[in-house]
Amino acid sequence: MKCSALAVLLGLIAPFAMAAEAPAAATKADPAKGKAIVDTVCAACHGADGNSAASTNPSLAGQHPEYIYAQLNAFKKGERKNPIMAGQVANLSDADMRNLAAYFGEQKPKERAGTNKDLMAAGKKIYQGGIAATGVPACMACHGPSGAGIPVQFPRLGSQHAAYVVSSLNNYKAATDRKNAIMSPIAAKLSDAEMKAVAEYIAGLR
Repeated sequence: MKCSALAVLLGLIAPFAMAAEAPAAATKADPAKGKAIVDTVCAACHGADGNSAASTNPSLAGQHPEYIYAQLNAFKKGERKNPIMAGQVANLSDADMRNLAAYFGEQKPKERAGTNKDLMAAGKKIYQGGIAATGVPACMACHGPSGAGIPVQFPRLGSQHAAYVVSSLNNYKAATDRKNAIMSPIAAKLSDAEMKAVAEYIAGLR
């Protein structure tokens, strides 16, 4: 899989998301079979254990399987627009996507930390309390205080690359690659500085 700033699967960022888009009902999956696909297809961009080395590619380790499965389906159906991911999922069966989701869900996320203390402090305020003046709700209302998210409903954000979170928020704002009834209106109200701040804070959540 060729790496690209657009090579995304979910999306921590929900996102900022990233509220999960119509996850399917859980069925029996085989993580071992998912690993075989990861080793040959996904590892180059997302890491063999789901912890990507490049900040432009999302880390998938520990992400809710329902969310990953939903995103793979969205790429396959063309609901999410990304030429790289569209090519990667084209030949995946429904079982393949479920197996991939199960494998990544079992992996342990690598702990990260924000690099700018001032931005982290500002981001913490937004994540925990929102921005009353512009009607931005607290991120933790959906994604939890630790960024763990809520299975089936909202994706995990904790320890996600800050750069990927910013990219996802901008995509929601532009309604290009990602369109979501919850995240798009929220992202539209965030300034570039606010996006960077909350992304820095999210990177250190665990």
